[in-house]
Amino acid sequence: MEGTTMTVNPASARAPGTRRRRILAALGVTALLTGSLYSLGPGSATASSHREAPLVAADPAIDNTDLYAFVSPDRPGYVTFVANWQPFEEPNGGPNFYPFATDATYHIKVDNDGDAKPDAEFRWKFRNIDNRRGSTFLYNNGPVTSLDDENLLFKQTYTLESSFDGAPFKTRVQDAPVAPSRVGAASMPDYATLRDQATRTLPGGWNIFAGQADDPFFLDLRVFDLLYGGDLSETGQDTVAGYNVNTIALQVPFKDVALNGDAGRNPVIGVWSTTERNRVRITGGEQSGGKVQVSRLGNPLINEVIVPAALKDAFNASPPRLDAKTPALVKRVLEPEVPKLIESIYKIPAPRTPRNDLAEIFLTGITTKAGGPIKADLNSQLNNADVRASRFTPAEELRLNLTVPVADQPNRLGVLGGDLQGFPNGRRLADDVVDVELQALVGAAQTGKLVDALATGDGVDANDQDFTAEFPYVALPNGVAVNTANKQAGAAAPLPSTDGGKTGAGVDADGASTARTAGASVPVAYATGASGLAVLIVVAGLFLLLRRRRGRATGATHGSTDYDRTIQL
Repeated sequence: MEGTTMTVNPASARAPGTRRRRILAALGVTALLTGSLYSLGPGSATASSHREAPLVAADPAIDNTDLYAFVSPDRPGYVTFVANWQPFEEPNGGPNFYPFATDATYHIKVDNDGDAKPDAEFRWKFRNIDNRRGSTFLYNNGPVTSLDDENLLFKQTYTLESSFDGAPFKTRVQDAPVAPSRVGAASMPDYATLRDQATRTLPGGWNIFAGQADDPFFLDLRVFDLLYGGDLSETGQDTVAGYNVNTIALQVPFKDVALNGDAGRNPVIGVWSTTERNRVRITGGEQSGGKVQVSRLGNPLINEVIVPAALKDAFNASPPRLDAKTPALVKRVLEPEVPKLIESIYKIPAPRTPRNDLAEIFLTGITTKAGGPIKADLNSQLNNADVRASRFTPAEELRLNLTVPVADQPNRLGVLGGDLQGFPNGRRLADDVVDVELQALVGAAQTGKLVDALATGDGVDANDQDFTAEFPYVALPNGVAVNTANKQAGAAAPLPSTDGGKTGAGVDADGASTARTAGASVPVAYATGASGLAVLIVVAGLFLLLRRRRGRATGATHGSTDYDRTIQL
């Protein structure tokens, strides 16, 4: 609103009823300013994982926490994608709990020809059905035994659309039910039934699910305290245990995502998930300007521990096709920060740079055709028979070879543990990605041997809840407070598992500047935290202005002359 003027006459305060009109007018200006500041927030943004970037940390509903892609262990010829949003959902977080955002679209994208552009795209849009109106604040007003129970006052549904090879999006299902947030044992005595009712099979053999689930990620986040206290004394605590997330799960046949529909000739796919919002968002008003990407996730922990703070928001808004054109990002892969920290704290020598092994893991996939140090052909699209090598574009994607057999005895360390079906060949729910990435960062992928000094990793080797043996594989959401001493007293009872829970589903400133000139940073929608701060600033300023004007108006009654003052906004 730069350049807008408003004229205020303090003498008008003496007129009957004028003060009330002035306050209402000022509140109108506040609302207008609030909308303007909301739409003029930070000029660029991007994101991935649990609160890993500044803007998504303030807007959890659009924050991708984790992405999983694996061959379905109980359904040959089908691949499962599990994408999670909204980290650290405390089970007692009522009365509004944790809905999906209705002003955003949630995406899973698949690149099968290696050009870092989506060849198969799946898009979810959510809608609220709120029967509370003005009568109550409650999420439910009695026990909920089914998704259409009249006691469930707040519900969500979604539309799933798909697009293949750039064709227009086609609606696959409309008004599919979302499994609600788990309020508690009294409100939802049989949550497993609600989960089952929200799991659907579509024509073509697709299985779909959207709703709340236990957070399947397991790790000790005290890694940020000088790498577990500087002496590995701060390990063994699953930081996300007891928390829930919002989950979208999709299971489709190989032919729907493989290049030319032929997974035998073209077995490798690259996957990432995103969230998109309108470019301009005005609180309580219209949305405009088209959709822009505000969150992105492929491999786990990339934006958290590879990408520097100055580049995190830009990474979230940037598509994979720009990764190789972003020198600051490529530099952080080839010259990672973590090995240097480990060397300074634990005296474990950092491997020599450039780290071409990490470039294979995170940017090209593992293949002998890229000339890297890992002598294997595993999960690069360059291994697809019908891929044109001249069009291949290095990009940060979670790559999966669909034809690697499902492991009879999955190893939590995946490829590093001799289990080629595990991370970084896709990601199963039970893969211990923290330990795998720590080992890879200190050179285990180069030597083929684990680094003994970090053999115990973060001391968290499995999820606190067993995964299930059938789609959607994630555990039921937790139902008791995280800070409850005996959490298991009312925790989610896991559904039966046939394998003991081991199911395979189971920059510096200069660098940041370079990234901007390379085009990695693009305009995006703006986080609610930033707008909230703007509102506080405007309200505080308005309060001081009115107080000041009231004082001057009082002064006018003691002989001050009337005058008009122009305020530049």
